Amino acid sequence: MDINLTQAQVEHLKAILTKISHEIQEKGGWIPFSRYMELALYQPNLGYYTSALEKFGRSGDFITAPEISPFFGQTIVNTILPVLEGLRKQGQPTRIIEIGAGTGQLAKTILLDLHRCGFDLDEYHIIDVSANLIERQQALLLDTCQGHGIQTCCLWHTDVLPAFHGVILANEVLDAIPCERIVYQNHAWHYAGVGLGTEPDQFLISVSGEKLGVQPLIDCASDGYMTEIHPQAEAWFAKVIDRLEQGLLLMIDYGFRQQEYYHPQRNTGTLMAHFHHQALSNVLALPGISDITCHINFSNLLHSIENEENSQSFFSSQASYLLDAGIADLVLQQSDPRDPQQMIAISNGIQKLISEAEMGELFKVLAFGKNLKGLGLDLYALPGFGGRNRVY
Repeated sequence: MDINLTQAQVEHLKAILTKISHEIQEKGGWIPFSRYMELALYQPNLGYYTSALEKFGRSGDFITAPEISPFFGQTIVNTILPVLEGLRKQGQPTRIIEIGAGTGQLAKTILLDLHRCGFDLDEYHIIDVSANLIERQQALLLDTCQGHGIQTCCLWHTDVLPAFHGVILANEVLDAIPCERIVYQNHAWHYAGVGLGTEPDQFLISVSGEKLGVQPLIDCASDGYMTEIHPQAEAWFAKVIDRLEQGLLLMIDYGFRQQEYYHPQRNTGTLMAHFHHQALSNVLALPGISDITCHINFSNLLHSIENEENSQSFFSSQASYLLDAGIADLVLQQSDPRDPQQMIAISNGIQKLISEAEMGELFKVLAFGKNLKGLGLDLYALPGFGGRNRVY
């Protein structure tokens, strides 16, 4: 892959390389992979998500579902509107929390579609750590609300609200939470962190002599098998579940159940880096200017909620969820079959969202409802959750 960097990207890369190199030296020549990923993605002003460099869309490095088609967000509205209506009937404030809102496009679509349905939220909360993205979100949503007479109060935070009643949305969030890289050597699992290479500001994967205290449940691992575990993502998920007192969590991300995640043939793990819509074979190559993500082990998340009281959960593919939630009906209602250009554009977007060869099967939907019966609701009666439940 030919990598052509702008002058701004070159300067940015030099700064983050220096920062990471100094920390590795200060820590004795080795840092955990999770710390490397945290620096590369979230170091103030230098990390990929905290800098002003373009990330989303055609001029960035990747495109998320809300940018692919507005029908993605409208379909989510089909699911969450009954929950919001149930809260309002009980006299409770109607609230949505979106975690990691990116460009703000999903929030915009949801606010517009709720308004079209005659329902304006009381509050739309966004949790984000990027000052640059927050500025973009604020500008977009202020313009959206003012331009359409939407009365919703939009608020920004850096952490999930405590004791929350409402809807929590997390689209492509957990994949960007720093993970630990591990390797199987000499009949034991070890941490695989990051050390310094032979060239200045060059990094390489370096195996620690420290063994894992808790052995992961991975069968048939051969010597040199490398993969990831997700203590930070799982802790974050547990915190969100704990703070949701009544309502719905809807999480969409790419990943597998445990048996597929730790398949013997997936012996280099799932970590990926992306730069200008191309995958990088070396996830250490362009810190700060490339996205770094890993797939989610959904088995551990599902296991953590299986004994939650007064709760229901659903797990399936993105395609199954979107189709059951009525995305096809929305397209029929809002498209003109006599306009071939419009139909082609809409069809291309929907194809990316539901095709098994695109996002349809790789992306999964995990829904968790808590105390929904108090709102007169059943999770499995909500649009999107009538198909086969892969929780079991």
